[in-house]
Parts: sequence; structure tokens; C-alpha cells
Amino acid sequence: MSVEVSRARALDSVAHGFLGRRGGVSQGVVEGLNVGIGTQDDPQAIAENRHRAADAVLPGARLVTLYQVHSPDAVAVIEPFDDRVRPRADALVTATPGLVLGILTADCAPVLFADREAGVVGAAHAGWKGALGGVTDSTLSLMETLGARRDRITAAIGPCIARASYEVDEGFLAKFAEADPANERFFAAGKPGRHQFDLEAYVAHRLAAAGVTRIEAMGLDTYADTDRFFSFRRATHRGEADYGRQISLIGLSA
Repeated sequence: MSVEVSRARALDSVAHGFLGRRGGVSQGVVEGLNVGIGTQDDPQAIAENRHRAADAVLPGARLVTLYQVHSPDAVAVIEPFDDRVRPRADALVTATPGLVLGILTADCAPVLFADREAGVVGAAHAGWKGALGGVTDSTLSLMETLGARRDRITAAIGPCIARASYEVDEGFLAKFAEADPANERFFAAGKPGRHQFDLEAYVAHRLAAAGVTRIEAMGLDTYADTDRFFSFRRATHRGEADYGRQISLIGLSA
């Protein structure tokens, strides 16, 4: 099976892709295109999957990833990091051709950015904590230091856990309401004492509030689509010992 790549119309003409689990060599509970170095998977399988993923989006490019920690922090990239000393951050930006930026997810929202005119791209890992903390804002600000203009930046939100699959408690809602009472609109009523959180809509809101005028939400639910995507929450609910990570990629042709 070939690597499946979902692309956003908003990023047309930019080398990018949101990948899932199809087209990889991993076996067991992480079967497919698992790219997570932190999993219990065979390191050779992970390396092969990473190679296949990058080649499916920007053949010959050098892959750059982070040690993701659910932070609001973004870093600029001019060359790949040593895997042993990857920065602890959750977003990458570059103006260097020949690199492909990779963000790993397993329910969190991957966000890809591009200012075609400036030749600047970015990628962010927006879980609830990073999204609330401002990881997308940090990405936009750092892109501007490389010559991007906010009114030209396009963003696409890839596969993530959807509202119907994302049950949270009162304490979770309270964190968002404390930041801004208007955030309650991203929560729907669920079971008694529970709510359904719309992560994708919240991330889109943060992007729009920051001045991004062209935003595409892919509407792909990692939890519900078992065959296509890895999901931390689904694996947890099933009592599985491990879970895979998918990758979202964007880069500039050399």
C-alpha cells in the first residue's frame, strides 16, 4: 500500500501533506506508517516510515522534527537537528529550501502554514495545552521574523480528534473559560458533568484572531477513523500498550 497523503486546497502549490497510518511497514498495535521515535516500535521500521513519509511530500528533502512537549514554543530551522538533541518545542518555521518540517500527532491538531510570496513555511503541534498557550501565535510571530506577512499567511488544520470523540470534564472546560469566557462556545453538552470539546474549531479561532484570513480545517477525526489514523485516546480506551504517531509535513523545494 502506498503512503496516503491528504492535502489542503488552501496550501495548493506548496509541498505539504497530512499523513496517516497507511503505507508504512510497522506491525502490531502501531501497524502502518508509525513515525514515533518514542514508541516501542522497531527503530528500523520507524526510520523507513519516516523516509517514506518525507519522500511522499518532498522527495530528496531532509526531514526536521522536534522533541514535542505541548508547549507554546516555536523554533526557526536552517538545517536538520541531531535526533539526540532535538529542541524541546512544538512548532518549526523555515525559509530554507530542501527541508521538510514534520509535526507528529496522535489526536492533537497539526497546523501547517505558508507565505508563498516570502518563501516561509511553518508547522505546529497544537494539542489543547499548546493551543491554549498560544503555539499558533508563536509560529506566526516567528514566521514574520523570516520575512512572512501575517495577512499573506495561509494555514491548514489537519487530522485531529473531533468534538464528537473528545469528551472532557468540568475542570478542562474551566481552564479555557478562565482564559476567555467566550471559549465556552467550543464546548457542547455531553453526559452529566462532561463536555465535548471542539479542538479544531478552537485552533481555527486562534488563527483567525491572530490575523490569518485563509484557514482550512480538514475535518478528519483521528479517533473515529481507525483504518486511517493513529489515536492516543482510542488506544487508551482499548487498553493497548502503545500507540502510533502520524506526521504532517511542509517544505520548500530546493
